Formats: sequence, structure tokens, C-alpha cells
Amino acid sequence: MAIQGKVVAITGASSGIGAATARHLASLGATVVLGARRTDRLDQLVDEITAAGGTATAVRVDVTDADDVTSLVDTAVRRYGRLDVLVGNAGMTRIGPLADLDVAGWSAMIEVNVKGILHGIAAALPTFRRQGSGHLVTVVSTSGLKIVPTQAVYAGTKNAVRTLLEALRQESTDGTLRTTSISPGYVRTELIDNALDDPAAREQARQHMADLGIDPAAVARAIAFAIDQPDDVEIGDLTIRPTRQG
Repeated sequence: MAIQGKVVAITGASSGIGAATARHLASLGATVVLGARRTDRLDQLVDEITAAGGTATAVRVDVTDADDVTSLVDTAVRRYGRLDVLVGNAGMTRIGPLADLDVAGWSAMIEVNVKGILHGIAAALPTFRRQGSGHLVTVVSTSGLKIVPTQAVYAGTKNAVRTLLEALRQESTDGTLRTTSISPGYVRTELIDNALDDPAAREQARQHMADLGIDPAAVARAIAFAIDQPDDVEIGDLTIRPTRQG
């Protein structure tokens, strides 16, 4: 597999899709450099991967801080000599009608979901250009494909990122950079935990996610599929959702 031997950095790696991707890619022979704010969870994940025979390193990363994301890339290059793939997975959501005027929530989503990805591009692109190759894999969402009430700003941030990656793709047709947008539907993660202030509504949303959502490992396999293509093949967009999702 083309994944074996690649050095892959992952943001939002302490849980959910990020952690599942770290486990899966490491099991396929990739070296993984894991970034997130919850370093206790990262350290546990590194221990788990190492015990299974893989190679992993943890770095504390808040994607809203450009220096943190640069540190993630620099750690990969310093320890392993290169960075082949950056998986931009860190994200957050706030659910509610626009009329709620959740300005703080809107700003937080823009900081994490949009600026966090821009920070990743700014950190990784010089390394990719210097190496002559690199791959940006970014987790967006089906929320940007099917617009529904209460998710306007969240969907907007995800569509902004999809637009950024398409423009970057068109600016990078010299064969040195690949970009991939992964759009998961309902996945059993902790994303919903801070999405709602009302406890009853939050618990209802959690239950719906648990009943309908797919395992994060399914998204990890999709990410691996995109990475595993030959260097001259780019999977631009990949949507993965539960078969029961409307």
C-alpha cells in the first residue's frame, strides 16, 4: 500500500474521526503525528499505537493558533524527515437558528473550522513545495451538501473550506499537491457534546447520533483510500454517510 512509510499529521486527533484515522493509518504502516488540545488523550493514543507496533508522536495543538499548527508540521519534519499528508480534522459545531444570534458560537466555528484549516495550509504548504509533494486531506461535512435549518453557520464554514480547497487545487496543477475533501454524515463522535446549551435537546441529539451514526473507523477507511492512491491520482471529494441518513 502507498500508505506504508508515509508521515501523516492529524489535527483533532484525541477522539472521534481523528483518533480512528490515527489508529487505522498506523496499522497500515504510516507514521502518525497527532495534534489536539487534550494531551492526556493524545498520550494514551500514542501508547496504544506504539504497543501495537506503530509509530506515533503527540503534539499539543490548538488549531486557532497558527504557531501551534506550524509546530505540528515542524515536529513531523524534525523527527521523521518529511510530512506527506496533513489531515485537517479538528472542528466544532453550534446548532441553532440564526435568530438566536449566537455571535460567540458563530465566531468560534469560524476560528476552528475555517481559520484552523487555513493555518494548516499555511503550515504545510511550504514543506510540501520544498519536498515536491504533499497531500491535504480535510474533513468537511454533509451539512454543506444538504442545507438544513439550525446549521446555517456550521454548513457555511464547511462550504467555505470546500471552496478554499478547490481553489487551491486549481492553483496547484503542477502535480506536487493533492487535495481531498471528506464529507462525513452522521458519525458517532463527540462533536455534538458542545453543540447545544439546552441539556434535554443535547441529550436528544446525542441519542439520535448514537442510533443513526456510523463508526468513525468508516471515515478513517475513506481517508486511507484517498491517501493510498498513486501520486498522479487525486480523490477530490468523497462523501460517506449512513445508509439510513436522509
